[in-house]
Amino acid sequence: MSIVVYEAPSSSASPVTWALAELNVPHHRVRALPEIAGHASSTGPRLAPDGSVPTLVVNGTPMFDALSILTWLGDSYGVAQRLWPAANAPHRREALTWSTWAYVMYGAALHRLTQATRDPDEHAVRDPAAAERARGELDRLLKVLDARLTGAPYLLGQEFSLADLIVSSVVRYGEYLGATVEGHANVRAWLERCQTRPKLRELLDLENAA
Repeated sequence: MSIVVYEAPSSSASPVTWALAELNVPHHRVRALPEIAGHASSTGPRLAPDGSVPTLVVNGTPMFDALSILTWLGDSYGVAQRLWPAANAPHRREALTWSTWAYVMYGAALHRLTQATRDPDEHAVRDPAAAERARGELDRLLKVLDARLTGAPYLLGQEFSLADLIVSSVVRYGEYLGATVEGHANVRAWLERCQTRPKLRELLDLENAA
């Protein structure tokens, strides 16, 4: 199978490249520099309808949207490696639920925080009241995640899975945007476990050396 991933540093492609590494999937990486607005690729072919990254080309057919790509990788490679639940497994619904929760619910709250705090012209807080509401919403969502991690090191139990990769990538990006996980001890410890995965550290070392 031929797999090519079009990606950019510090973008929504990062979880995809991490998943490919965790799953030991042979692939070719093409670095595309994202434009500031819309994360559209300014180099290479416009394989996604909006030219965005990540785009995964499988046997000549492109896939776009990080969550769709990650779910496909889980189904295609993760089940055999016990990193993603099979279709009839009890944890399958939980894996899909938490992955979607991260991108839809938590991601939407992060977007509201960004809209309220980042003014591209003045570099100042645009709407303090809206920013405070967004932080409150994110804190509430982190409490839900923290409760899920009570008594278990990972989202689906005792073992790391692609669900942890997906959710931790979004939460970690949220930290970069100012959504702190302080006060959520289970989330903080879980993030540390995820972020110290050997495959991720190897990728980060390569990025830093580039």
